Amino acid sequence: MRPTNMSRARLTAGATAVCATLAVVPTTGAADTTRAASSAKATGGAAKQQTKRERKRTQASVWVQQVGRNVTIGRTTSVRGKLQPSLRGRVVRLQVRRGNGWSTVDRTLTRQGGRFSFAYKPQRPGVLTLRVQFPGDQFDKRTARAAGRMNVFRRAYASWYALYGNPLACGGTLGYNELGVAHKTLPCGTKLTLRYRGKSVRVRVIDRGPFVGGREFDLTGATKRALGFGDLGTVLATK
Repeated sequence: MRPTNMSRARLTAGATAVCATLAVVPTTGAADTTRAASSAKATGGAAKQQTKRERKRTQASVWVQQVGRNVTIGRTTSVRGKLQPSLRGRVVRLQVRRGNGWSTVDRTLTRQGGRFSFAYKPQRPGVLTLRVQFPGDQFDKRTARAAGRMNVFRRAYASWYALYGNPLACGGTLGYNELGVAHKTLPCGTKLTLRYRGKSVRVRVIDRGPFVGGREFDLTGATKRALGFGDLGTVLATK
């Protein structure tokens, strides 16, 4: 029995619908795949940007491991330490306190493991307050670490005196246990550090003198004993 025209039409319509359905399925899958790839790319880019921002916010650390505490004018002393993260070629600075700010007196680059070493030659006497500064870069923030104090000495010829009970030019009378020095021009009350054969003492200017050519300081008896000083000789002084 041959199919009628109506049967043929129904068969043709069914085949067309099936083909249309089959044609749509792969198109939908490709769109989903494209959207997933775009989403993954965007997520990866955002993650990279976030990681980069977090790397920039890292706080560096400075460790000071060795400082020469006593140095004579014209001689070189060292300051050593380590910067973390431990990378080579990063700038670090040695700074000295000047009034209300800091002055850079030496700079260097870190070596393998973040280690650094300064060679500093001070040119005038005094008691210096030091720090080591990392100025910061594209990866780590600026930071600094205190490095303590350094005594910078000059040589001075000195004697001593023991006029106990006599009045002092800066006020009061000289006692047996009075630490101090006499000087012709330094203001009364000026503090300085004296050093002699490895011993140091911190004293004030309390009197005037010595009035003998070539001598810069007269030590009180207590100062003489604290230093193990003799009658005449050269001492180191921070003023």
